[in-house]
Amino acid sequence: MDKVGIAVIGAGYWGPNLVRNVAFNPSTDLRWVCDIQTASAERLTSTFAGARATSDLRQVLDDPDVHAVAIATPAATHAELAIEALTAGKHVLIEKPIAASVGEAEKMIAVAADAGLTLMCDHTYCYSPSVRHIRSVIEQGDLGDILFVDSVRINLGLVQSDVNVLWDLAPHDLSILDHVLPTERAVTAVAATGSDPIGAGQECVGHLSLGLRGGSSAHVHVNWLSPTKVRTMIIGGTDRTLVWDDLNPTQRISIFDRGVDLGSAADDVVQRSRISYRIGDVTSPALPDTEALSAVIDELVAAVRGEREPRTGGTSGLRVLQILEASDTSLRTGGVSVDVMLAEDQR
Repeated sequence: MDKVGIAVIGAGYWGPNLVRNVAFNPSTDLRWVCDIQTASAERLTSTFAGARATSDLRQVLDDPDVHAVAIATPAATHAELAIEALTAGKHVLIEKPIAASVGEAEKMIAVAADAGLTLMCDHTYCYSPSVRHIRSVIEQGDLGDILFVDSVRINLGLVQSDVNVLWDLAPHDLSILDHVLPTERAVTAVAATGSDPIGAGQECVGHLSLGLRGGSSAHVHVNWLSPTKVRTMIIGGTDRTLVWDDLNPTQRISIFDRGVDLGSAADDVVQRSRISYRIGDVTSPALPDTEALSAVIDELVAAVRGEREPRTGGTSGLRVLQILEASDTSLRTGGVSVDVMLAEDQR
């Protein structure tokens, strides 16, 4: 196909970003914007020739020139909308989280597989230059064996009424970990704690402690109440440590040749006495300044054309949901560790 016809479903918070990137991509044709509020859809289509606005999903799905739909609606509606689109023969790009439950996500994946269509989750950060570089560094073994991950995502954010802070913010960090960590460091368990100090009815501050294969661990801190915005991830390895500061435009990634070296003596007392600290150079790669969502649309186009499977297919979204559901169980039981058996695809 010359251009991939795409319709955007949902004109709220994320919809305008999708509309802009679809409209400006040379490989796509923005066909429709659909929203229950027709006026919202019309505001988005008014500046793009050929794009039409509607509140009727059937109009969109009956259009033979629509090859794919991008869904940016509340998570509770994802499964119904995605299955209806897949049944109509449309490829689907869907916002995080992929669905409201593991069961819904599994059904969506099955419908897409049976239809031979793409179901892709818009884990936008996985397409950013920073995360792509992090994955490359880990794949090349530059950090050595992964020992720990610490991630902080806090800001004075919008307190949600339907989901807690873990379901709202942690999918970003969980999808990144799923994308960059090797199979031998996949998540195996999660313990969650949270608090609601302002009486919002949802946990506004949350912490995830993730057990990883091989005895390593990862921690994720998310918070809607912080007056300062922080977006950092530290990945420590046996050889080097990587620090990602997403709010530092001039030095997003720093790699430290620093760490702890243990002696090889069998006797514990002797070994402890041989601990040394390595302090070496700090390097910072030059990264392209490109928009991650533009790369998401490129990936969707490649998948629709059959060139490759999307790097964040439906199963990656399912794995994030499996961890989130386990975190709910942990919250309800006082923060106990809950085992997680993640779905596999390319893993």
